[in-house]
Amino acid sequence: MIHELKTTPEYFESVRKLDKPFEIRRDDRPYKEGDFLALNEYDGDYTGRSMLVQVTYVLDDPQYCKDGFVTMGIKPCQIVAQGESIMRFSAFSYASVPVYGRREAIPNDHLHL
Repeated sequence: MIHELKTTPEYFESVRKLDKPFEIRRDDRPYKEGDFLALNEYDGDYTGRSMLVQVTYVLDDPQYCKDGFVTMGIKPCQIVAQGESIMRFSAFSYASVPVYGRREAIPNDHLHL
């Protein structure tokens, strides 16, 4: 499942730079390991920058998470459209690839080049 989420520029940039390998969100959706998060930069309006990350771990234990929140481990993905050759995106360039209109997402560790 792909969850489309608004993300402030500060946190978007931290994920893009690989400084923030987690997301803390309200537990208002059925987040599961293996899901994808389409993080869309939002500063009152959408900026046009998006990135796709895969959920690697979900922590919703009330002993460690504020009530009603979930912490997810995340990792960046490669984005490939059908019919296109596979391109590698560095952590500094994949963030400008729009998530919308893409047909398939491949996590980094599933590529065999």
